Amino acid sequence: MKKCIFRTVVIIATFLSTQFIANAQKLLPVTQHGKLSVEGGKIVDSSGSIVQLRGISLSWSIWGGRKYYNAKVVKWLKKDFDINVIRIAMAVEPDSGYLKDPVKQEELVTKVIDEAIKQGIYVLLDWHDHHADQHVSESKVFFKKMAKKYAGVPNMIYEIWNEPARVSWAVIKSYALEIIPEIRNSDPDALIIVGSSNWDQDVDITAKDPITGYSNIAYSFHFYASDPGHQEKLMAKADDAIAMGLPIFVTEWGVGEANGDGIFDTEKTDKWLNWLERNKLSWANWNLTDKKETTALLLPGAGINGSWPLKMLSKSGLYIRKQLRTLNK
Repeated sequence: MKKCIFRTVVIIATFLSTQFIANAQKLLPVTQHGKLSVEGGKIVDSSGSIVQLRGISLSWSIWGGRKYYNAKVVKWLKKDFDINVIRIAMAVEPDSGYLKDPVKQEELVTKVIDEAIKQGIYVLLDWHDHHADQHVSESKVFFKKMAKKYAGVPNMIYEIWNEPARVSWAVIKSYALEIIPEIRNSDPDALIIVGSSNWDQDVDITAKDPITGYSNIAYSFHFYASDPGHQEKLMAKADDAIAMGLPIFVTEWGVGEANGDGIFDTEKTDKWLNWLERNKLSWANWNLTDKKETTALLLPGAGINGSWPLKMLSKSGLYIRKQLRTLNK
């Protein structure tokens, strides 16, 4: 009888333990939402429900931001900031960027990608280049390699051109149609984010002539909440695009001004954040660095391995951390 009772207790304990682990796993963003796709002008999860990702963009993968491209930082951002997406801003043109040192850049971004996958969050892999139309062959090589390496991994999102500068939508679209097949050949269902003209602001122009022939394509929209030129007029452009059915992912936005510095107007920032929530748009905030500027989330000298005390977060960092911990709970 005692053996029977003991066996029953063990079975129940094992079942409860299994259920606890299963429930814990469900809390992981990728486990909860699965593969992302585009339906009806919205980004949806594997069940067809609109999904809203909220997270942080790392800074350029060179200069001072490079030191935060490590597993401990990713783990801390997931644990303490409660991010469900991380953006990797892989530098392309500047010295030490991909054009000059592709091997080290690939090694750097791969470390972040692998840890993000381990943490169960989404990865926005950004070709951080203002002149991607001038580097088509290099971009093809990079995205072909990454798509092959991570084929079928639901965490992966590909942002193929960051903030096109002074080029038309026709040029951007032509570039996208060169790069998309390189990803699709290995990962036919991956979510791909395409840029828009005027530093990812003219989404209303894009909406009139979107890419056809490929599924699961969304478009990036950028703004800087306190910038005098990024207020009602810019918001209206995005509203028009949304009304036309354009699926939008705000792959970069900051609390300051367009140069990354300037004022931090909390009233304007709250207005933009409320707009993001009202439209259920996914976003990544710029940026994780300890540079002395308004949009930097860390204060100068912040450690390179995460575990930052609140006193090492900037005003921007404290604001974004609070929003993420509230909205992603």
